[in-house]
Amino acid sequence: MALLDWPGKSAPEDGTEHPALYHMIDVGAVAECLVARLDIPAGRKAFYSLAAALHDLGKISDSFRDMLREGKPQTEGRHWEVTELWLQDFDDDLATLAVNSHARKALYAAIAGHHGCPPKKEDFYRMRVAAGPGAPGDARDCLRQFIALWPEARFEMPLQEVAAQSWWLPGLIATADWIGSNPAFFPPVAAGPDARAYLDLARDKAAQAVRRAGLDIPQVSSCSIIPQTWSLRPMQRSVCDVDLPDHPILALIEDETGSGKTEAALILAQRMMQAGKGQGLYFALPTMATANAMFDRVADLVGGLFDAPPSVALAHGRATLSHRFREVIRTEPDPVLPSCTTWLADDRRRALLANVGVGTIDQALLSGLPVRHAMLRHYALSQKILIVDEVHEMGDPYMAGQLCQLLRLHRRMGGSAILMTATLPVSFREMLCEAFGVSPPTSRAYPALSIAGHSQVTGLTTVSRRGPVAVKRVPDVASVLDLLDRAVTDGAAALWVRNAVDDAIQAATALRERGIEADLLHARFALADRMRHEAQALATFGKARGDRPGRVLVATQVVESSLDLDFDLMVSDLAPIPALVQRAGRLWRHMDRRPQNTRPRPSPVLHVLSPDPDQVADDLWLRRVLDRGAFTYPLDLQWRAARAIFSAGSIDAPGGLRDLIEAGLTDGELPEVLDQAERDRIGKSYAQSDLAEQNLIDLASPYRRIKGFSDEADFPTRLGREQRALVLARITDKGLLPLEGEFWSAETCQYAEVSAAAYKLDRLPLPDQMTPEVSAVKEGWPDWMQTRLVVCPLDEAGAICEGLSYDRERGLIFGSS
Repeated sequence: MALLDWPGKSAPEDGTEHPALYHMIDVGAVAECLVARLDIPAGRKAFYSLAAALHDLGKISDSFRDMLREGKPQTEGRHWEVTELWLQDFDDDLATLAVNSHARKALYAAIAGHHGCPPKKEDFYRMRVAAGPGAPGDARDCLRQFIALWPEARFEMPLQEVAAQSWWLPGLIATADWIGSNPAFFPPVAAGPDARAYLDLARDKAAQAVRRAGLDIPQVSSCSIIPQTWSLRPMQRSVCDVDLPDHPILALIEDETGSGKTEAALILAQRMMQAGKGQGLYFALPTMATANAMFDRVADLVGGLFDAPPSVALAHGRATLSHRFREVIRTEPDPVLPSCTTWLADDRRRALLANVGVGTIDQALLSGLPVRHAMLRHYALSQKILIVDEVHEMGDPYMAGQLCQLLRLHRRMGGSAILMTATLPVSFREMLCEAFGVSPPTSRAYPALSIAGHSQVTGLTTVSRRGPVAVKRVPDVASVLDLLDRAVTDGAAALWVRNAVDDAIQAATALRERGIEADLLHARFALADRMRHEAQALATFGKARGDRPGRVLVATQVVESSLDLDFDLMVSDLAPIPALVQRAGRLWRHMDRRPQNTRPRPSPVLHVLSPDPDQVADDLWLRRVLDRGAFTYPLDLQWRAARAIFSAGSIDAPGGLRDLIEAGLTDGELPEVLDQAERDRIGKSYAQSDLAEQNLIDLASPYRRIKGFSDEADFPTRLGREQRALVLARITDKGLLPLEGEFWSAETCQYAEVSAAAYKLDRLPLPDQMTPEVSAVKEGWPDWMQTRLVVCPLDEAGAICEGLSYDRERGLIFGSS
């Protein structure tokens, strides 16, 4: 049959059937646009375009045509599997692309595997039969026509580098295919023009499609991103002048909380882009809350990085709930301000393709795991400066292993990275540098700007207007309550950070029973209430708060980094040194607005609820004081933290932070009764490291040989107790309605969602999901939502089932907490 008679897409209502030949050319033309700015040889660019055009060669088969026109299943190989078959069969025609046949065959699987995983079908004989007698000849004709369209296509590189290319190429092709398959960008064209004539048409459409999707890459501005009116801080000045080597860079910005690390990273990233080390940015944060805060901070500022407004996107599962992100979403790119096209905003994986992305570290870590579309994430990040903030929070053995893998992946495609931290242990710093393939800094100076393996800038200390933070031990909860009572009477803004949610709920209740005004913030609120409580905390304790609110906020770790809060007095449950330093960063924060003489306390003090580290009778040493919060962190590290912080007597930032952090890891001879806790922690660390190594893709293997590619849940980016998601519903005359809102939607469902430990929920008789009321709510939900989410009706008192209730001011409550 004629080559243009093979269909590529289902015909729309007007009956115009887009030929497979045209669709493949569409995708090749889009790939041309996407690789145009890469600093690679012309022959390699042409190869990438040709490879993208060949991605759907398997659509030239009876099996695909019958599926499209008659609805018959493709039982003997789906079209992308047939693509690999045809490329294998026509290898002689492709011999000019690469001399090494092993390299060619590795790339065939990468070309065909653009649907998120490698082709799995290997019974080529049965696929040939299913493809139909006329298909091989037409498919070969198509391939030869494409080679003629890109005659300069060449792929010459050492065989050992092919594995890296085979992981990157499916991401490029998937991106080009997503754009080339969009009928708004490429409406169906009836058979008519030949391949060469159609390519001219497709190139014009592709240029417009890439622009409309938000993937045009603007030129980097030669003007500084920082206004001349700004007074630069030491770290910000240092990044303006530090020497940048020719090769890919790993930069480490180590400075205290509030020192302007974000602006320093932007200045450095702009210089790196000007030097050709990337064409965009991705900010990777530890949580959705910190990602939202970063997006709010940089969404407008990043416009100064480029000569034209860049595309910006927020990349995580709840991005569309961010008011600031919704404000920048446009149907087409904004000609004046940074914006996010609806095409980019439609999928958190696509969001990584924006010129400037902000999201969770998880979205980046998935690029090194064998999950569907990991290659798309890798491709999207490979052309960007990767900026990882709060990197110290990613130091557990499992997550650290994945972060190292991410750095290896990024480096092998020529990427550069900036790591920002306030409390990075030296051993973790060495591990990250080794993963990137550079030598670590030799100096332990702090603060420091390090271009790993090249240079280091130290001596950046400024005199803190706050001064050292004194540290005092508080022996028991009753003493904390008395302390906070006195503080509130004096008009202080006070904070008590608890390690466990149940302890936080209990503490807030105890304060309120004393008549003390106490707010509560933790992670076991439904999202709607979490956002409301965060807004209330910002209003009461934020940068613009009143001088003497006379109120207490009881919170968990959620206040450590995502919210800009300022307290006069702070109490914290004992925690590892990095956590205590982060928490203390919210104490006497905005000295320009509230200088010392306006504070209700003469100096900043961090009160730490802790037993005496010199009096350890048994392994219940911490449990007797902290209750459930004693299990949040390893017991041996808790003891070392107590020994270090109370011996120091203060947190002297920034000059004394390095020694304090290292002391919290190694100093002191552990009491014998805690030896088993240390052995348990070390054993668990080895197990987590082994699991990380087991889950990660083998960087030496080509795409075809990598196993896995199941759901993301099967290859988690972080460990910890399994969480179960509940969706809270109100009982009304109209049936079950979400916690807020008058109808069910993806958004109202997310606002009503709250998570808790699965082991605790599994003990309870949660509501039956098969009742007519619940079934009516779940009707039409996708399978993953049906399985993952448990709809929980609330009675008038907030009860969900025996042993579980929800209160909008206290959160999800187990038992009688």
